[in-house]
Amino acid sequence: MKKILVTGCNGQLGRAIREEYAREDVEFINTDVVEGEGILALDITDVQAVMSLVRETRPDVIINCAAHTNVDACETQWDLAYKINAIGPRNLSIAAAEVDAKMIHVSTDYVFDGTGTKPYTEFDEIHPVSAYGKTKAEGERFVKEFAKKYFIFRTAWLYGDGKNFVKTMLRLSETHDEVTVVEDQKGSPTSAVELARAIRHFEPTENYGVFHATCEGDTNWADFTEEIFKRAGKNTKVKHVTSEQYAAMNPASAKRPAYSILDNYMMRLTGGYRMADWRTALEEYMDTFHLAEK
Repeated sequence: MKKILVTGCNGQLGRAIREEYAREDVEFINTDVVEGEGILALDITDVQAVMSLVRETRPDVIINCAAHTNVDACETQWDLAYKINAIGPRNLSIAAAEVDAKMIHVSTDYVFDGTGTKPYTEFDEIHPVSAYGKTKAEGERFVKEFAKKYFIFRTAWLYGDGKNFVKTMLRLSETHDEVTVVEDQKGSPTSAVELARAIRHFEPTENYGVFHATCEGDTNWADFTEEIFKRAGKNTKVKHVTSEQYAAMNPASAKRPAYSILDNYMMRLTGGYRMADWRTALEEYMDTFHLAEK
């Protein structure tokens, strides 16, 4: 039976991973920062703790879903962000190499500066400008350096079972006749379910390397919000503003990439794999969690 160790198992992607593999003959070693029923507490920033658990359980695959994803907080919590986003993947990669496990690491569009004008491929040079992006880029570097067999999946605008943009907008619609959302940041909303499916597709293979993994198509945050409201049957209006206008109303400490569209080039080229269109994935997500209009 295949053993899969999952970090951050209670996060949106961690839950999607476990659900995606539910019909397979897999033994999960579920870990998160807090112990729970069927969940082991693991601090991925503690190399000895990681090595001890991996040596004891000897997983075939390690899937790292753990990350410090609060973009603004990363600006003021550099050490913590670096420990979780860079040192954590390093520790897991060292452990994976020792037991000859496959290392699967999830990264982000924030490794790019967001000034592009065409979808980023896996071969474009990275240039992170925020603390979050810089620490995630360091995590990628460590995985490449220490893991023998690795997949790095860069994703963007992720939502799933947990706190996310879709649910935040729907919650705001309950108490607001109008919400203000930026219109000049472009990206591809990506369902955690779709990302989990892509991971499960590539995991059994030896097709190692860096992959972009976002849903097909692109939009902006304001239009994405309108699509959410339309599918939920909400009458809340969306006020489109620029990032500059939004920042003036809601000061944030981290730079957001204006252009976050990733080209899943390596998926198509080496695996013949395509993720669902973002609208199709959103429809499935809202139906699954009973968020769509009846």
